[in-house]
This record gives sequence, C-alpha cells and structure tokens, in this order.
Amino acid sequence: MAERYLRQSALASEALESQRAASRGDAGIALDEHPFPVIVNLRGNTRDKAFMAAVEAELGATPPTKPNTVQQGKGRSILSLGPDEWWVVASANADADERSLGEALRAALAGTRSAVTEVGESRVRILVSGVRARDLLAKGCSVDLHPDVFGGPGHCAQTNLAKAIVLLHQTAEDETQGPVFEVYVLRSFASYLWRWLEDAAQEYGFVVHGV
Repeated sequence: MAERYLRQSALASEALESQRAASRGDAGIALDEHPFPVIVNLRGNTRDKAFMAAVEAELGATPPTKPNTVQQGKGRSILSLGPDEWWVVASANADADERSLGEALRAALAGTRSAVTEVGESRVRILVSGVRARDLLAKGCSVDLHPDVFGGPGHCAQTNLAKAIVLLHQTAEDETQGPVFEVYVLRSFASYLWRWLEDAAQEYGFVVHGV
C-alpha cells in the first residue's frame, strides 16, 4: 500500500472536484467517486465452523452463502464473489484502514484454512445513482438489474460494463431519488469507464454529486 501522502485517485485527471454540483436538480443521473476503497479479499470454506465463527466475531456477520448477496457487519459489507470467495468492503464514510483490516482478519483466522489479501489499492469505486441509473447501466451491462431479478439493495454481481470487468453493488433504493449502485473497476480502466458513463448519461442529464 502506498504511503498516504503519495496516494492519488485514478480519476484525479478528471478534475471531479471542480465539476461537483451543489445539488442534483432534475438530473436523472448523479455520478461520483468514493476514492481509495478499503477492500479485503477473503477466501475460506463456509462448511468450516471455525472459519465462519472467526469471521463473525471479527466483522459482526458471517460470509453470505447465497450467490450475489451481501451481509452487513460492523461498518463492513461482505460481498459474495463465489462459493469460497468474498470481498470485505468498508463503507465509503467509514474511518477504516485497509492494512489494519487485513491484519485483524488474518489474526482472527489464524489456524483456519483461509486467505486474506488487501486489494483496494487496485480498484476505483464509482457511485452511480438517480432515477435513470438502471437505464444507464443497462446500456453497457448484460445483467438484468430490475429488482424482481437482481434483488435490489444488498445484492451484487460481477459482470462487464462497457467491456470493463466490474463488480456492481446496489446499496440503496429510494422512491424519489432512485437506486444507488457502487461500481468497482480496476484503476487502469477507471478513466475510460468514467468517460463512458458521462457520455452514456448525456440523454438523461447528469451531475457530479454524491448521495
């Protein structure tokens, strides 16, 4: 992990701070970046009671066993990636340190068949929200994000978005403001994906604005 004073967002060249709006207005899409996500990749066996108990004791929740679902713990989300793989992600407003989270998990899981790897420095977290958020993502994604299919908040999926490999995590659904999605993408694809989203959002009206 780079020293904090050396860290720079992969979207620094997009000058998002200078574009950030004071309000959403009537824009159908709001885009933003939550920089420097805290993400720890976790591998283990859900049939191992010691593994599951150790994760629950440390995070306040067990890894989800149902595909494409998310469990909420102590300021952390546990996102299902596969039968024996998850991401442990700190919420965007949490005061969290990736190295400390990884070390704490490794200590808690000592003696179990498991693996813990910090991966947040390799990813960018882009926020896509608004009443037309599903329409925007549908332009470049084959996953059906309708709540009857995708499941709504608390669900995630690995997929392609505009030919970039991403992880989608729906965090909220509001009757007036629309859904909120966090899109995780490799740093090397971040500027490309951001510009694609900006271009694809033109017909709906968009602003740079957080939730």
